[in-house]
Amino acid sequence: MSLGAYDEDEHERRERKNATVDMSEDDTRSSYEGAVEYDSGESADELLAQFEEIKSD
Repeated sequence: MSLGAYDEDEHERRERKNATVDMSEDDTRSSYEGAVEYDSGESADELLAQFEEIKSD
């Protein structure tokens, strides 16, 4: 077989290898605590006016 030739057995072996997932004991989900805050008080018109003001500077 020449270099770069298609090898169906190798392709199938890689597909089987990639299809399995190895889960080890240290693969546990982390618990996160905290809060996310955002301010959505401005309207679209106010934001566009602010953008135009910044753009003109």
